[in-house]
Amino acid sequence: MNEENKISRRKVIGGLGMGIAAVAVSPVIGAAKATGFGSAISYKLEDPVTKYPKPPFKAEFQPWPGLASKMNPRPDHGETTYKGSGRLTGRKALITGGDSGMGRAAAIAYAREGADVAINYLPAEEPDALEVVALIKAEGRKAVAIPGDLREESFCKRLVEDAVKGLGGLDILVSNAARQQVHQSIADLSTEQFDWTMKTNIYAPFWLIKAALPHLKPGSAIIGTASVQAYDPSPDLFDYAITKAATVNFVKSLAKQLGPMGIRVNGVAPGSIWTPLQISGGSTAEKLSKFGGETAFGRPGQPAELGSIYVQLADNSASYSTGQVYGAAGGNGQP
Repeated sequence: MNEENKISRRKVIGGLGMGIAAVAVSPVIGAAKATGFGSAISYKLEDPVTKYPKPPFKAEFQPWPGLASKMNPRPDHGETTYKGSGRLTGRKALITGGDSGMGRAAAIAYAREGADVAINYLPAEEPDALEVVALIKAEGRKAVAIPGDLREESFCKRLVEDAVKGLGGLDILVSNAARQQVHQSIADLSTEQFDWTMKTNIYAPFWLIKAALPHLKPGSAIIGTASVQAYDPSPDLFDYAITKAATVNFVKSLAKQLGPMGIRVNGVAPGSIWTPLQISGGSTAEKLSKFGGETAFGRPGQPAELGSIYVQLADNSASYSTGQVYGAAGGNGQP
């Protein structure tokens, strides 16, 4: 081999090494410019204070459950910013509330990490869900869409069965769907509304986990979505806050029960995140106008900023993490 060929070969190998190192060090590129959501991918440092829009926001309302695709500004779920590196190759995930918010961010991230994904959502959320399905398929992964109401135990059982059938198995369960509605006083909270919140946020995870357990092998992961409300509850979210505190406890209790089986159970506790929950009855006009302004960054978080947490909790590299609740609340909310 002459000297010129030796030099060329060294350059190629060196370039490959740098590329591999870059992927290993930076599997997630959370890189929207401050001028708009998902406008560019960047390897540079980003200022979290100016990364996304800040209040004041124009108060907007949609009929419950609301659509992310009709929000202004539109939430960033990582559609153009999340870059995977094969961390979940071959895995099979079921995500409730996968049409928008943290569920959508997790679905996009999982697909880009190599997982096949089934999402559940309400029929009214079909437009958002179809966008997620298209994004999953664009990564060459299986996408299974299963609409339905989680308040029915029979549907929860069928949801798991359909997900297992469509994906060819199941080893990640993300229980993320939730109902959040503002009530200024407990006197204004009807038994029907209270029951709706409890069944969506607490009964559904109970039914889903029971149905999924026979399919989960050692190494599988269960992830619940809690909230800053579990630690610092708002007076007008009495029923929702109760369910999120319960989610923290179910994560910690179930982790001890399922640990000997090799199944990890963890949770994510978001703070003020810009999702349809807020504009479809989950917040007041006054709160919406300054939403997220109370945080250290002076802005609400975006679902995309939590996608990598859901990936980490499902990844085999987090094999010693169970019974943990990972916060993402802009400096607020943890005990």
